[in-house]
Amino acid sequence: MYNPGQFRVDAPGRLHALMREHPLATLVVHGPEGLEAAHLPLQLQEVDGGAVLRGHVARANPLWRTIGAGCPALAVFHGPQAYVSPGWYPSKRVDGRVVPTWNYAVVHAHGTLLAVDDPAWLEAQVRALTDAHEAEREAPWSVDDAPGDYVARMLQGIVGIELAVARLEWKWKMSQNRSADDRAGVVAGLRAGRDPGGADVADCVAGGRGAPRNG
Repeated sequence: MYNPGQFRVDAPGRLHALMREHPLATLVVHGPEGLEAAHLPLQLQEVDGGAVLRGHVARANPLWRTIGAGCPALAVFHGPQAYVSPGWYPSKRVDGRVVPTWNYAVVHAHGTLLAVDDPAWLEAQVRALTDAHEAEREAPWSVDDAPGDYVARMLQGIVGIELAVARLEWKWKMSQNRSADDRAGVVAGLRAGRDPGGADVADCVAGGRGAPRNG
């Protein structure tokens, strides 16, 4: 991934925060017919000093048969992103030498992907994923709220996947290459606009070095 130095953030905690806050990943593998991509939530877990990503796919999805006992894979996590208008830069009034751009944060997780066809593993993964996303709800839903035979049948229809993370790449492009005045203009423009991702990007730009809010 092309990544100029000013867009790098050397803070693993920030990377993990983005992966947890934006868990819907694009998972890319090289199958028999070429590159294949799947879109699914992956849960980051720290194990024995390293990190793994766990999730599941439908049993009908040929992806799990493709990866079998293991294959190289890439999981891409997309964080806050928004269009940036050059009209927000005060420097535009100086010489007009400005152009539009896009601010965004991404993390690439490289590693070996395995298929896990084990009922106990699957139930634990589904429970962990559900509990993580229901935790802040006023009345959180639990796997135990569904009939046991129904849960067992649903588990039969999925297969687990686990990616052992060998390497992370990341890019926080949040106007770090602009002056303080231009960054302030970007923050104001994003907060005044209608882009649904604008407020989150504005917070990143205002935080300095593109830091996510919980980083």
